Amino acid sequence: AVRSGDRVFLGSNVAVPLGLINALARRNEVLHDVELVHILTAAPPEFTEKISPNRFFHKAFFVGHDTRQAVQEGNADYIPIFLSEIPALFKTGEMPVDVAMVNLSMPDRHGFCSYGIGVDICPAAVDSARVVIGQINPNMPRTLGESFVHIDELDYVVYDEHPILELAFPKPDAISKKIGYLVSTLVEDGSTLQMGIGKIPDAALDQLGDRKDLGVHTEMFSDGLLRLVKSGVVTNEKKGFKNGKIVTSFCMGTRELYDFVDDNPYVEFYPSDFTNSPLNIAKNNKMVSINSAIEVDLSGQVCADSMGTQIYSGIGGQVDFIRGAALSNGGKSILALPSTAKGGTISRIKVILSPGAGVVTSRGDVYYVVTEYGIAYLHGKSVRERAIALLSIAHPDFRQSLYDEAIERGILFKKHGSPFNKSTYPIQYEADLNFDDGTRLKLRPILPTDVRLLQEFFYSHDIDTIYHRYFTIKESLPADEALELATVDYKDTMALVLVQKGADESRQFVGVVRYNRPPYSEYADMAIVVDPVVRGKGIGKVLLDKIMEVGRDNGLKGFRGVLQFHNEPMMRLLKQASEGKNSEVSLDDGVYTFQFDI
Repeated sequence: AVRSGDRVFLGSNVAVPLGLINALARRNEVLHDVELVHILTAAPPEFTEKISPNRFFHKAFFVGHDTRQAVQEGNADYIPIFLSEIPALFKTGEMPVDVAMVNLSMPDRHGFCSYGIGVDICPAAVDSARVVIGQINPNMPRTLGESFVHIDELDYVVYDEHPILELAFPKPDAISKKIGYLVSTLVEDGSTLQMGIGKIPDAALDQLGDRKDLGVHTEMFSDGLLRLVKSGVVTNEKKGFKNGKIVTSFCMGTRELYDFVDDNPYVEFYPSDFTNSPLNIAKNNKMVSINSAIEVDLSGQVCADSMGTQIYSGIGGQVDFIRGAALSNGGKSILALPSTAKGGTISRIKVILSPGAGVVTSRGDVYYVVTEYGIAYLHGKSVRERAIALLSIAHPDFRQSLYDEAIERGILFKKHGSPFNKSTYPIQYEADLNFDDGTRLKLRPILPTDVRLLQEFFYSHDIDTIYHRYFTIKESLPADEALELATVDYKDTMALVLVQKGADESRQFVGVVRYNRPPYSEYADMAIVVDPVVRGKGIGKVLLDKIMEVGRDNGLKGFRGVLQFHNEPMMRLLKQASEGKNSEVSLDDGVYTFQFDI
């Protein structure tokens, strides 16, 4: 069926038709110039090694372990393309398929075979091919959805009973667990999930055990997602699209996973141009896409398929889901990566991408970037704001050199001040606060990217508030001064902010508390400002209680400061906080000086 010069499509991932590709390899001395097209295949590397590139030439839409070396040596090619667009290559004839080889389940009593755990782009290839060869494998799960081909549509049928390949992904390491936890904080109840492959997505899934009513719309269904399904966390009831169903295109993992999807109407498999269509993805509520990256530059450009010019993987469905999540009601796209590579010797956060590195996700598409050092939100931010945000989540050992290079390249400027330190963002002090009147606020440590929010908070103050805080009628808060206030080390200098989110996704500060510990002192200078609009809700007490907790954690003995004598609400608050503790208060020339242990 396969002739010299043919283009042959191979079924994907662990659904690769092993019997058929081994038969192809045995014709290595007979055939010439056969082009093999496929996504990632789990074929053993020996297959690529034992065929001559002059006779069989791989063109991969996604590079895996089976073709990586061949691509790097020029004995195979990589085709960068969005996964959602591959089926159209076959359907339109832009990439004609001569022979399609696919792995199928046993036919049912009506003659329908299932593509099993590897639907993805197979239907488009089969529908377009001159010749279709089906490898019937009784071990292939019979999956449901748009996953069937009738046996009459097959030109040749081969029976080959072999175990479906199982993949055991590495357990998350300490860094992956930190990143996974940070990623999990962005996933709300009722979210719909798409997860990529690897330790970080698995680590994030491990942290979602307390969520409610999650849904799944993903290109790959994994064992990590299966654990959430079995625990009851995934219900699929609030997706808004295909409610009550897991939607996927392929799965890779253990036999437990394959047995779960076998003849299970709860899981529907669809072709890639359905699952990965950004318009379909966007129909899901609170769509959260979680994917990985190899490098991210300070403007937010993402390389996810190569190391410099060396192709490592592929575009896959990353951009499809990032764009779909952006269009979803309440959606979020998250890119996660360790801050370093090669044993901590190089930074994955770059001033500019490595020479030859391909931009998979444009800076205009990026929302959240996560490393083990924090979360950077880039959407709607300027290039300078993005650089500041990404510097703050780079590995501390590289922040200075990245900053210096950013100055040299004109991305940042010394006149704007230094926007980073070597400390790690203390996410443990974040909290969601709900007040009796329905007010909902987010308490968190300040970030260097909060410059504009700080300025807006300052300019929202009335004269009395400014005078109580600064003891003078301060007229402005320039950006460089605001940056200095927003850049703390989270130990000797610290600030917590209360953020109110508007119905239109706008955000504003409604309260700030900060302290600054002078050198060699056990006491830190402390100040609180609360927006008059939200006073009377106990917000000042919340801020004071939390900053006292932070101070204790950082080894402070107490706080000190000054108050205008007519600032009675704050004086009452301080008296309550210091009750039963060692404290001192004095009044001189209309100004209270206070000090109390925490």
